[in-house]
Formats: sequence, structure tokens, C-alpha cells
Amino acid sequence: MATHETITLGGGCFWCLEAVYERVDGVVAVESGYCNGHVVAPSYEAVCTGNTGHAEVVRVTFDADRISLREMLEIFFVVHDPSTPNRQGNDVGTQYRSGIYVRSPMQDQVAREVLAKVNSQTGRRAVTEVATEANYSRAEAYHQHYFANHPDQSYCAFVVAPKVDKFKRTFATRYRP
Repeated sequence: MATHETITLGGGCFWCLEAVYERVDGVVAVESGYCNGHVVAPSYEAVCTGNTGHAEVVRVTFDADRISLREMLEIFFVVHDPSTPNRQGNDVGTQYRSGIYVRSPMQDQVAREVLAKVNSQTGRRAVTEVATEANYSRAEAYHQHYFANHPDQSYCAFVVAPKVDKFKRTFATRYRP
């Protein structure tokens, strides 16, 4: 029987992370959403104001017998820039912050170990927050599987697709078409 584990990750626009993790061998489900803000069940429009405190995130469920949390986080740090506070490319605001939102002390420990390794290897300080997941809500239906449903949309073509390509090049053995 598979051992499923769930982690919630924020790395800028959720469309980018969702597109990558939907292609990771060992991932069984990906859901775009919002977490760690102070408003219950905010709308996308409210989150975009930056006033709700939420991060755009993906909640990723994976088979821990096939891929480790450490590997999941290594992918995370390759496909987004953890060195810019509240920003990914042209997306600016607290909702685009880098974050790992954990569900257990074990996840917290692994996240902090991987973050420390990233900091020592890059020589830059990652601004990624590690916190317990709180106040999560699923994003609206039109945000789910966005890249798969809109590959030719300009944001998808110019921002999301290069991140998927980078994942495919860097983690070829983990890529699932």
C-alpha cells in the first residue's frame, strides 16, 4: 500500500508550480490554493490585493515510497527563485512569496535541512519561509490545471513553460509526460 504525504508550497504564481508538480513521477495530486493568510476562504481577486496575507500555493500529495520529501523540495528550489522576497519575475506582492507550509515536525525538519543546504550551496540567502500550513482554501476551479488547459496563453507560454522545461532538463528521471 502506498504511503501518501502532502506538502504545501508557495513559489510565486501557483500555475507554475502546479504545472511542474503535475509532471513529477510519484506525485498523485496537485491542487492550487491559498494559505497562511487571515481571511477565511478568500477569492483570487482578494488575494491579489495583497491584503489577505495569503500566499498562492500548491498542495501536493505524493507517494513517499516513490519520491521523498527531500526530492520534492529539491525540485521546488530549482523551479523558482527563493532569493527574492515577495516576488517571482514580474509577479510582485506578498501572495507570491516563497514558502514551505508543513504539516508535521518531520516535514519542518526536512524543509529546514534542505533550505540550509540551498543557502550553503548558492552562497545566497533564500527568503523562503517555513511555517505550519494554516487557513488553506482551494483556489477557484478555473485555476486548477491551468497550464494543461491553457498552454498557448501568453503567461503560460513565456513564464510557465520555461519552468516546466527547466524541471524536465534538471530532473529528467523524475519527469512524467
